[in-house]
Amino acid sequence: MTQVVQPPITSSRPAPGNDFGGITRQSTAPRGGPAGQSEPDFAAIQESPEFATLRRRFRRFVFPVSALFFLWYLTYVLLAAFARDFMGHRLVGSVNVGLVLGLLQFVSTLAITFGYVRYARRRLDPQVAAIRAGVGR
Repeated sequence: MTQVVQPPITSSRPAPGNDFGGITRQSTAPRGGPAGQSEPDFAAIQESPEFATLRRRFRRFVFPVSALFFLWYLTYVLLAAFARDFMGHRLVGSVNVGLVLGLLQFVSTLAITFGYVRYARRRLDPQVAAIRAGVGR
């Protein structure tokens, strides 16, 4: 008969002053950036008209593009589930419509990513820089 021997459980508490690798200690460095500078008033920034414009510009891109991509993805899933003959139609060799549409999901994801980066650089980043300059950052 085989006997299993369990090793005794010992406490592995860290040494005093060395809590979890030292990362739980309170930092004495000021959080506001350079010496003497305090935190910005985030509530005032959020209520400012510049921030409202930034939020509106962000939503103007993100919500429509997200809805269109969701519809495109849902169409792909529904076609795969209910239009098997259409999705199984061979285009070239063993490449069928389902494979092409599946790969186009990746292509559209990359296109949305590049489109957002371009939109953010042209429309959002200058607004963010203006807001940061207004609060001294």
